[in-house]
Amino acid sequence: MKIFRLAALLLTTSISFSQNIFSEKENIANSEKSSAAKLMNLAVNPNTQNYDVIYHKLEFTVNPTNYFISGKITTTYIALSNMTTLIFDLSNTLTVSSVKINNNNLIFSQNTSELIIALPTTQISGTQATIEVTYSGAPPQNGFFAFSSSTHGLGVPVIYTLSEPFGARDWWPCKQDLNDKIDSIDVYITAPSEYISVSNGVEPAAPVIFGTQKTTHFHHGYPIPAYLICMAVTNYDVYTQLPSAATPNVTYPIVNYIYPESNTPALQTQLAQTPLILDLYSNLLETYPFSNEKYGHAQFGWGGGMEHTTVSFMVSFGRQLIAHEMAHQWFGDKITCGTWKDIWLNEGFATYIASLVIENFDGSTAFITEKTNMINNITSSPNGAVYLTETEALDVNRVFDPRLSYDKGAMVLNMLRFKLGDAIFFQGIKNYLADVNLAYKYAITSNLQAHLEAVFGSSLTEFFNDWIYNQGYPKYTITVQNSAVGQAGITVNQTTTDLSVPFFEMPVPIRLTGAGGVSQDVVVNNTVNGEQFTVSVPFPVTGVQFDPKKDIISKLSTATLDISDFNFDQSIQIYPNPASNAISIDFSEGIEIESAIFYTVLGQKIMETKSDKNWDISSLTSGIHFLSVQTNKGTKQFKFIKK
Repeated sequence: MKIFRLAALLLTTSISFSQNIFSEKENIANSEKSSAAKLMNLAVNPNTQNYDVIYHKLEFTVNPTNYFISGKITTTYIALSNMTTLIFDLSNTLTVSSVKINNNNLIFSQNTSELIIALPTTQISGTQATIEVTYSGAPPQNGFFAFSSSTHGLGVPVIYTLSEPFGARDWWPCKQDLNDKIDSIDVYITAPSEYISVSNGVEPAAPVIFGTQKTTHFHHGYPIPAYLICMAVTNYDVYTQLPSAATPNVTYPIVNYIYPESNTPALQTQLAQTPLILDLYSNLLETYPFSNEKYGHAQFGWGGGMEHTTVSFMVSFGRQLIAHEMAHQWFGDKITCGTWKDIWLNEGFATYIASLVIENFDGSTAFITEKTNMINNITSSPNGAVYLTETEALDVNRVFDPRLSYDKGAMVLNMLRFKLGDAIFFQGIKNYLADVNLAYKYAITSNLQAHLEAVFGSSLTEFFNDWIYNQGYPKYTITVQNSAVGQAGITVNQTTTDLSVPFFEMPVPIRLTGAGGVSQDVVVNNTVNGEQFTVSVPFPVTGVQFDPKKDIISKLSTATLDISDFNFDQSIQIYPNPASNAISIDFSEGIEIESAIFYTVLGQKIMETKSDKNWDISSLTSGIHFLSVQTNKGTKQFKFIKK
């Protein structure tokens, strides 16, 4: 999701937000952090942890010409422990007039941010109850409004909401922590009859008009966190895109709520990208998670978008904004980050999945440009982790930092894809989305790691520690030398920008070029500093390029051709190759073997020995393997074939 950092701009009602001033990704990040101040109380409210909400009936009465809301919220919940009080999150600018259970009035009180309800008797753990809260008032106007009243066009009024991260309490009594999803909701919006109302889910029946008022009913039958429940009311045009044979995975309507002055053929051409992207995501990931209802958009006044479940709120309809908010329907809406420390599971994923639209629709060159832009943003500062500390998770600007939560999170996913390969990476992501313990629930970073490790067959702890939990990035110095005929020697050194990671283990992509424009891309699995590799190349190397497809976060890395002799490379060899049962090593005087590590072609460690000169490989599977030999003179990697 996205928002603007300049609160003064946000307070105006008729600002044109220019992409020339703010990058689209900055706008996205800013829209998604609808917050009152830089520092907010984002800590879990311990007073709301003793119950599980299973249903909300939300009845709102609004008029876009007035900054005011009246509501009745009927909540069905299950006690998780014996309860004598029930507490909801609610701003004290909203006044509760009554609380009832079984039509009986209950005693209640309000403090700054809570509604405290005294239950008539002790509610026993495991039992269910339904509470009805009636309230009204003007929601707090605290910088980034969760509830906004504005205008569009020639002064037409509009009301819309944007609750991420903790703004739901500003306009209705709720439980807004990231630990409870409401199983289903019904939303009833009553407004003057000339307006169109929008919320999550589908309309089970036509709106009901009574006098000058109209009530519109929406039902959403999937689990949803409080911050994704939404409302918007104005004189929308409704533009519906129906399923077509051109996008076979899109079997549900796409319903767009557009300001009349914006509803032009040019905008409808932009919206034509929506079913194409939905179809792509369904192929790459899985079927759209809310396919029994709808997908769509509603135009609103923030400078970006917000991924409300089944209906993304949008300031405009550029393809990449559509792609980002749509990706959230899988990452953020179906599976929601379990803490704000894990926000990259929402934002890093949405950013990376949206970049796959560029890869699939525009081609590899455009995709490389997009990754280059992300890398440049990430490396504009030497520090910063993807995963947040407890203190950082209280800072809304840090939670929705475009450099770290969005771009670095996205490029970490790209590096995982590069390390694991497409088949394993996408299967791991599909398994993560399908996990019954996570689907339509919450996830933390370790859940994703476990699913990727399960298909990769090897630990990713070091990768996650280096790239997600710790800070910085590597600067590579790569030297290539022509050695024997048909071979080149590669030496890889690196320094890091932050002391939290002394060395980044990564497969390193290198492009070798020769006369006449010939080239060969190689990948060396860099596990120690100063590591040396020998690669086969069918031409004399005349040039070298580091990471030509921009798959690694790095800055100021160099790759050069060294015309001097690569003596170490010629002084150590393995034999026989191919081999059936055993491999030996031959080396010159003065070289001492310190260790040897065997890897699969995917970089998985399968065997490690110390100071050996001969190795039994009879248990290895047939095919290509790699052997990394550490010596007192350096490290060399061999490729061999097990027959």
